[in-house]
Amino acid sequence: MAGLAIGLLAAAYLLGSIPTGYLVARWVKGIDIRQYGSGGTGATNVLRTVGKGAAIAVLIIDLLKGLLAVLLVNALWPQLVALGAGGTSAAQGQAWIAMLAGLLALVGHSKSVWINFTGGKSAASGLGVLLGLAWPVALGTAIAFGLTLALSRIVSLGSIAAAMAAAVLMVVTGQPLPYVILGALGATYVILRHRGNIERLLAGTEPRLGQHPSNPGS
Repeated sequence: MAGLAIGLLAAAYLLGSIPTGYLVARWVKGIDIRQYGSGGTGATNVLRTVGKGAAIAVLIIDLLKGLLAVLLVNALWPQLVALGAGGTSAAQGQAWIAMLAGLLALVGHSKSVWINFTGGKSAASGLGVLLGLAWPVALGTAIAFGLTLALSRIVSLGSIAAAMAAAVLMVVTGQPLPYVILGALGATYVILRHRGNIERLLAGTEPRLGQHPSNPGS
């Protein structure tokens, strides 16, 4: 059972590590997206650097990476338990393995083994993880993001608000303890990935939707 868990967690990290934004920018414009805009590989930097169509594609694929990391655990773990690979404790461990898979998908997105452990800020992949674990939390998180973005037109502020909402909603909706822990750890990780954005928000220099960063490549 330990070998199965390690295999599923490794698969979750590798799914998260697929450098979607980097690959799309290479394919569409022949550029290294990490050398432009914010330097991230997420949909926001792709939008500013490559275009709307490419950004939508990156957003959807990044979301699916997080979703698939969780669905893989939820699909395979119960079947293997039913085949006698483990007992009741193994069945109860599914939520913990799914939680760890979700976290590793987030880490993989921002620290991709394929592009020297660089990447994006894990917001879209995080939404995919939430969708796989608890869709009401994912829905509330998406609403928090949308409302914040509509009011501020600042994507990073929307991502930070969504991360905080996810942590709160995991508790409010009565999710299992592993999911509550994921909400707290995932929110902390996403917010830490936005350290530079927070500094610019405090300084009043964070670009709004449609604007370009004042310091490309920073």
